[in-house]
Amino acid sequence: MSEIIVVDPISAGRNRGAIISQYCNKTLKLRRRRQTRPSIRDFSPSSRPSIRSYGMEGDTTDAEVSKRERLVNNLQNLPVSDRVRMLRGMPLSVAEKKEIRHVARSHRFFLMQKEKRILSNKKLSCCSQLKYYIIIVSYPFWYSWLSFLHSLQPWQTLLKRVSGRFGTGVLSYFLFLKTLVFFNVFLFLVTGAFLVLPQAVHPPYRDTTSFSGLELLTGAGSFSHTVMYYGYYANYTLPRRSRDEGGGQNASTLTSDSQQFSYNMPLAYFFTIGMAFFITCIILVYSMSKTFGRSFRINKSNSILTMKTFSCWDFKVIKKKSVQIMSENIGTQLKELLAELTQKHTKSTFCKRFCRLMVHGVAWTICIASTTGCMAGVYYFSEFIHKVRLDGLSSPAKLLSLPTVVSVINLLLPALFNLVGWMETYESPSVFAYVAIGRNLMLKMSMLGVLCFHWLGRVCWEDFVGQELYRFLLMDFIFTLLDTLFGELLWRLFSEKVLKRKRKPVFDIARNVLDLIYGQTLAWLGVLFSPVLPVVQILKLFLVFYIKMSSVMLNCQAPRKPYRASQMTTIFITLLCIPSLLGASVCVTYTMWSITPSTSCGPFRTLDTMFKAGKHWMEILEKDNPSLSVLSKAHTYFVENPFFLFVGAGIFLIVIYFHSQVVDGQRKIISLLQDQIQNEGEDKKFLINRLQSVHKQKQDAGKRLKSQVSHLYNHQHF
Repeated sequence: MSEIIVVDPISAGRNRGAIISQYCNKTLKLRRRRQTRPSIRDFSPSSRPSIRSYGMEGDTTDAEVSKRERLVNNLQNLPVSDRVRMLRGMPLSVAEKKEIRHVARSHRFFLMQKEKRILSNKKLSCCSQLKYYIIIVSYPFWYSWLSFLHSLQPWQTLLKRVSGRFGTGVLSYFLFLKTLVFFNVFLFLVTGAFLVLPQAVHPPYRDTTSFSGLELLTGAGSFSHTVMYYGYYANYTLPRRSRDEGGGQNASTLTSDSQQFSYNMPLAYFFTIGMAFFITCIILVYSMSKTFGRSFRINKSNSILTMKTFSCWDFKVIKKKSVQIMSENIGTQLKELLAELTQKHTKSTFCKRFCRLMVHGVAWTICIASTTGCMAGVYYFSEFIHKVRLDGLSSPAKLLSLPTVVSVINLLLPALFNLVGWMETYESPSVFAYVAIGRNLMLKMSMLGVLCFHWLGRVCWEDFVGQELYRFLLMDFIFTLLDTLFGELLWRLFSEKVLKRKRKPVFDIARNVLDLIYGQTLAWLGVLFSPVLPVVQILKLFLVFYIKMSSVMLNCQAPRKPYRASQMTTIFITLLCIPSLLGASVCVTYTMWSITPSTSCGPFRTLDTMFKAGKHWMEILEKDNPSLSVLSKAHTYFVENPFFLFVGAGIFLIVIYFHSQVVDGQRKIISLLQDQIQNEGEDKKFLINRLQSVHKQKQDAGKRLKSQVSHLYNHQHF
């Protein structure tokens, strides 16, 4: 056997054949090390190792081609990682490396297909072969379908761009808006499928009015004679149509002759609204439990900073625009982590702490007093508008006056809160954001409380309440546009043109998020009186997303102090669940159980309360089918009894509480384990230092002993 020639990779005068020969030998050695001496029959004839691979005589063209073939055969039997590493180490041109890699890959694929085909023909049955071919054919379609589903997720590129330029705080606002779109789409699908569509297919007899255009502002007029409002829906079993809708015995559907019904609209209206709120509550509680686990876990900035620095780049991203967005995103996240690491908590004196507490007390007093004054003003103004409307002096301007006043308060008072917050001088931007969220939440919920008292305590005309909620949603959208125009665009132009500064306004996360929660609460309140109101909310959210996205990109700047908003999404979902959905559920439940419906319109016009629809239907069902009396008893104990409603709400709250406690316990355990790891590291350092000192002492003692022996020897010799 000839001797293996090893050529230096950087030696001069080496030709191409020597390079291929050298790496042919290397791949052969690596392949032999990887394999555990398999049988020769396990190899295909073209991939069996040959002793001819050790010969390297000659550099003719035929020899070079044969060496190249052997190199390809050896490469194709290596794992992918070893193959890539071996190709990278070859001192060949990029084109030659690509050619060798392509030939090895295609040849390997051909051999695998050939072996699979032979194996399948020999060992697999017909059913197994059919199953195998179905899997092979459906594999690329499955991945194409997954890629298509991923592409259907809206706004992915825009969200990545916002995250890269403005950080996780601004990103949390747009993610929260996206979540609200999902909830409203779900709500519309439920109400549209079970209420709007059946009633639109079988419309009742109504006198119609012409469209004037003011309906888009007031929500009244011809809109009152459509499926948009509660009063349009029939109180009988569809598809029956009746001209006598005044509420007599002939119009009442909840009679014993309804056993031949096809669709009971009052019952469908009652259970659709109830199930929509129930399913929404379950989804929100589940979302809260998931976000609690993700955002409140222990993640020290040191470890996250290391992961972000060394292992966060996605090498599958190759487009120039995508690479730029990813680099901006990673850079912003690194800034946030570094800001969290460099944040210093200085200990202040007693006088400074006392002065700071006094400033906080004054600030909260101003916020509470201003909110209380606005509540009183809205209450008395709503009473005045109510009297004007009873006198028959209503006009489009008067109908829009109350929503306008409330929207002006919601626009101006948060500016006062921000001014008070700047007076407090919070060190952490995240603390400032959370305090602003609390104050804006106090304002929004107090306004909604006054309005609910005004609507449910005095008015109680379902169509009017639905129209009011439509007007409030519309005015909220208009004032959002005005705030974007004057608060962001004109302020940027004034700062650049007049003040000659490059500073831009910072996006107010707290106020904008609470505006979203305020609008969503209106949508949840209005779904009982206007089943089509979720569509209005969806259109509003889509427009707000693109308007705010454009304004943020053009008119706003990133926060001067970067901060990592790791818990904002959890706080937003919690606020959406407990004050917003819970408050809307209480108002809707009170309306359905306690307030007498209108006697001239709506699906419950002949009943004392909306809640009696289910009870009356159960009585008829039990009368017609005595064997179904169990359902009637279950309805009596579980639906009519409010105790189970409070039990269900209590169970949800207990689940949230225990989940938060479990997460808190996990955080404590993780913190203790991290402290233990840190202590073990300190112990190792101490032991290493101790060993080094002992070793040094022994070396010094040995040197002294050696010097003493040498000195004694020299002395004796002398």
